[in-house]
Amino acid sequence: MSRIHSNWWSNALGCLLLMAWVPLGAQVASAEAVPQLSEEDFGKAEFIYFDRCSGCHGALRKGATGPNISDEKMLKKTLIELEEVIFDGTEAGMPGWGRTGEMTKAETALMAKFVQHPAPIPPEMGLKAMKESHKIIVPVDARPAKPQHDRDIQNYFGFILRDAGKGAIIDGDSKELIEVLDTGFAVHIFRASATGRYFYTIGRDGVVNLIDLYSDKPKVVASVRTCLDARSIDVSKYKGPKGDFEDSLAVVGCYWPPQMVVLDGQTLEPKKVISTRSSTYDTNEYHPEPRVATIVASHADSEWVVAIKETGMVWLVDYSDLDNLKMTQIAAERFLHDGGWDATKRYLLLAANMRDQMVVIDTKEKKFVTKFETGIKPHPGRGANWIDPEYGPVSATTHLGEGKITVFGSDPAGHPEHAWKVVREQETMGPGLFLKTHPESDNIWVDSTLAKDEGDNQKICVYKKAAFDDGPKCWKAADHGKIVHFEYNKAGNEVWTSVWDRKGEIIIYDDKTLKEIKRIKGDWLVTPTGKWNVYNTVHDIY
Repeated sequence: MSRIHSNWWSNALGCLLLMAWVPLGAQVASAEAVPQLSEEDFGKAEFIYFDRCSGCHGALRKGATGPNISDEKMLKKTLIELEEVIFDGTEAGMPGWGRTGEMTKAETALMAKFVQHPAPIPPEMGLKAMKESHKIIVPVDARPAKPQHDRDIQNYFGFILRDAGKGAIIDGDSKELIEVLDTGFAVHIFRASATGRYFYTIGRDGVVNLIDLYSDKPKVVASVRTCLDARSIDVSKYKGPKGDFEDSLAVVGCYWPPQMVVLDGQTLEPKKVISTRSSTYDTNEYHPEPRVATIVASHADSEWVVAIKETGMVWLVDYSDLDNLKMTQIAAERFLHDGGWDATKRYLLLAANMRDQMVVIDTKEKKFVTKFETGIKPHPGRGANWIDPEYGPVSATTHLGEGKITVFGSDPAGHPEHAWKVVREQETMGPGLFLKTHPESDNIWVDSTLAKDEGDNQKICVYKKAAFDDGPKCWKAADHGKIVHFEYNKAGNEVWTSVWDRKGEIIIYDDKTLKEIKRIKGDWLVTPTGKWNVYNTVHDIY
């Protein structure tokens, strides 16, 4: 078996998912006009699809960031055509899984056959199954009342070690590894609690872990599985007239089943499941798989702001009374994906990447503001905010489908003539996943993780806020893997990035001089990807 298969089989929860899907596939494997696959090969293909493909194309293959790839459409193409696309990728932003070494020739051939079969329907997951998976490893009253160390928790970094099924906690001051923790398959994000005491992780297997940073060495104190595929998690941050909800609740956004799950913030006990199945905002047609993309905690009210990918809706979910749940549903644009706040933390800026647009939501007035085109498949991550010398406060996005940064005005109060309009653009080394800056920085750091020209995805480019149109300073930062994702330290004077492959590295730069400060290596650094600084995550600084 290949590497990703062996990782999968070592994950007990993953095995349950795989076994649940296989019989459905086996029923269609002998259909006429469909390539024959053994039950074993079908099971392997199901996992590869889950791991590499479902995030963009959906579990039911109805499309979102990527196009609809139903079996009816795929049967109109030859196996050779499908293999070439899977292996080499496309100009529209699909990675070349073979070209990047993520799949072998045999695996791309297997996937070409698999997508010509009808999509198997994954099982549902309800509250009962979640509670059976729930574990309180250290009870709340047995946890320390104060930090059991002298390190600055606010300058801790949480690192994803994607294919290892682990997460690392690193001290941002000493640059020392503090602990490596089992977190489950392909963790997608770390999210800090409102007080900064805890890290929450959510994995592609739907497993949530609660990590206590007060312990001498961070430890997982609770866990639960909320769904079969997930991407987002956030916490309750509100403290005001309605009450103090800091650290009291967490919410998970699931890809499958399509639902939100509210958890106790201290124990991860599942409290409420909210289905997202509904109709699309524009055609009012029922959709069976509206996945939860971005979730952020509102700064204006006791609400989570939730982007529902396929239906194009943004939900403002009031968590102050779960028994009498109140929700505002805002029509926005279909295929919502990632996004973050403007500098004032009033406006949520979301990418509707299959529509090539950014969407603006006013969380204070609780309404849709506007949407505008930026480029092919915007992908800002949390985004980047800074003061432009001519246009005032601006925000920006990178793109999955082309090598471009688009900068747009984001200050309707002070600079209404530029608000939500594209004011600057610059080419990058190729399609990228993330850009990052900091209020204390003069720079914008950009990756080109999806660049197709050899070596370009190993480069870093830095643009000056005061001279953006002059273009970037770029350099090759690695001779293996791919550069991905940036994060600043608490002070905003260092930038950390990842070399993404099995012999991964962490590179730390001085933000002023752009000189390398330290390069962290080790056997434990398996496929490092995203990273989050506690202070910046708590305060939504980007």
